[in-house]
Amino acid sequence: MKIRHFIALASLATLAACQQGGKDAAKPADKADPSADVVATVDGTALTRNTLDFYIKAATGKASTELSPEDRQQALDSLVRMQLVAAQAQKDGLDKEKEIAAALDLSRLDVLQRGLQAKYLKDKTPTEQELRAEYETQVSQMPRTEYRARHILVQTEAFANDLMARLKKGEKFEQLAAKESLDSSKERGGDLGWFSPATMVKPFADAIMAMKKGEVTPKPVQTQYGCHIIRMEDTREVQPPPFDQVKGQLGQVVLAKKFKGYSDELLKTAKVEKKL
Repeated sequence: MKIRHFIALASLATLAACQQGGKDAAKPADKADPSADVVATVDGTALTRNTLDFYIKAATGKASTELSPEDRQQALDSLVRMQLVAAQAQKDGLDKEKEIAAALDLSRLDVLQRGLQAKYLKDKTPTEQELRAEYETQVSQMPRTEYRARHILVQTEAFANDLMARLKKGEKFEQLAAKESLDSSKERGGDLGWFSPATMVKPFADAIMAMKKGEVTPKPVQTQYGCHIIRMEDTREVQPPPFDQVKGQLGQVVLAKKFKGYSDELLKTAKVEKKL
């Protein structure tokens, strides 16, 4: 597979700019550490094999040795170009501009945080007991009911009240939704399909959970999107997914909680002064 557009790796590019283009990070080729395996120099700045290998791994998910000589050369060409552009950006003072300086700082923090996370979690693979416990926690917190409803979305309460009056006179909800609603669900007569209240904005969710099957909201429901006339269609019970089906995801959740616990302990001993 040919390697072409490595520049799209924004965070990696930023880190490379910090490492290779910074005043203290890069060494001229003639002063480089003799033990470093230099694969190229760009205006006197050394690019090491370690940087190239990391670059290839981030771009392709493969080790450098898994690529053909041609692909490795293309990767090096891209890294050389990145170094050249980053050095020019620094000459132009772009690293001092607020947004770019902030992006560089955040990239550095992110890379170091990910590195420490990987180191801390290296020998903390979740046990079956931990996974089962997390499964029970997630199941206890998940909504157990899904709803199906139709709605008509309009801009003003006055127009919504007019539509509600027309509904009371016998006009069909689906037809009014198809004709008057601003929402894309108008193509389905206002049908929103099955959903959890957690996926809806609060006023809409509160209204739907207070309704019975076949009911229409007694008055329009105002949200940031406009005014909704809602009709409850049906409800159904939701069954949690089997443990084995979500085991991999549970592992990620457990690891995230473990690292959060570690960072919480760091916070307890840190001297933090907030001046926002």
